Amino acid sequence: MRAVIAKILRFFARNVLQKYQPDVVGVTGSIGKTSAKEAIFTVLSSEFRVRKTEKNYNNELGLPLTVLGLETGGRNPFSWLMVMVRAAKLWLLRSVNYPEILILEMGADRPGDIKYLTDFVPCTVGVVTGVAPVHIEFFQHLEHIAKEKNTLVKSLGREGTAVLNADDELVRAMAEGLKAKVITYGFSEHASLRAYEERVSGQDLSLKDGVEAIRGLSFKVSYGGSTVPVFLPSVVGRHSVNAALAAIAVGVACGINLVRISENLKQYRPPKGRMNLIDGIKYTLIIDDTYNSSPIPALAALDVLHEIQLPTGRHKFAVLGDMLELGGYTEKAHLEVGRKVAELRIDYLVTVGEKSQSTANAARGAGMSPDRIYSFDNSREAGKFLQDRVEQGDLILVKGSQGMRMERIVKELMAEPLRAAELLCRQEGKWLQ
Repeated sequence: MRAVIAKILRFFARNVLQKYQPDVVGVTGSIGKTSAKEAIFTVLSSEFRVRKTEKNYNNELGLPLTVLGLETGGRNPFSWLMVMVRAAKLWLLRSVNYPEILILEMGADRPGDIKYLTDFVPCTVGVVTGVAPVHIEFFQHLEHIAKEKNTLVKSLGREGTAVLNADDELVRAMAEGLKAKVITYGFSEHASLRAYEERVSGQDLSLKDGVEAIRGLSFKVSYGGSTVPVFLPSVVGRHSVNAALAAIAVGVACGINLVRISENLKQYRPPKGRMNLIDGIKYTLIIDDTYNSSPIPALAALDVLHEIQLPTGRHKFAVLGDMLELGGYTEKAHLEVGRKVAELRIDYLVTVGEKSQSTANAARGAGMSPDRIYSFDNSREAGKFLQDRVEQGDLILVKGSQGMRMERIVKELMAEPLRAAELLCRQEGKWLQ
């Protein structure tokens, strides 16, 4: 039944795109694509009529549903029938409110997924955020993942624009031989749109201020001889800067000037569970990075935790759950993360899950004191432990793969748990069971 539904949705999506002729911004990458999509939406929605991918609508069913502006029919055949009726109406009649621009996430779990999507959804702008060992079971090497992601920008015509992360060597190499215009972004000298002077606003912390003084991220960006300052409130970490840079590049491709783009980005709020700052109990601060985890983002999150300076007597906690879907790279990845915790001299390590035992072992092996390392089977146990353990002014990073349900720890620790539905990921439907 799924194959039949996918085929019908593909038919309607192709015809609706031909009828309304919107520009399409396709976003793919092993990491950071959802944050990039949200930042792009923030930049473009103030200037155009825009629709973006919601939820996890980035596959053969979700992507055409986004094009059509419809919800899934789930397991109900009657609901799917109504979806098809509405799709036909959109195609045969005319909607004056159809978006001028579609921002579509394009996921790839297996080779050929991106080509399937671009074959019926031609893109005007293609964004590749990064290549990393995520969903690696169906790809033997990182180069195979890169080849899959490269399909998006190779599909662009001469009038299109490829937006590529210059800090990722495999992504930067995708510029070679493209017909489309290329804008590279990042911190490196290879980037045509370059960020520098990144800093956490409020780093002049005193004992009185504690973690409350941390307000967000600021940096400068230069492109084409122009330079503008950018401020991203309520977030920390280069992850958010990368999302903003991708959005700036797309904004430039769509004809918006840098000053206007910078103003729009002040409204940017990252997706739930992606390096968000949340007030914790006992006047602590939580870095909520619980949406998912893989090696590169986990290491980057630890760097952020390390770089934030706290007053004497305050402590940093790295609360790390299993990283899933890494195939044969699983143990190596967890060992690498554990060594990083010890190397950065994080005060406390709390691990959740069987695979993260390797993280704890590696941290001990790298010299971290065993009495500062705690391991738990599940997130509920870890959350209750941390409620008693944290003290005023502590900074707590919480990160793990989706299946580890690390957001439960944040809910245990947040100062306003009644705001969980507003601030945390996975607070609806089946996730609450």
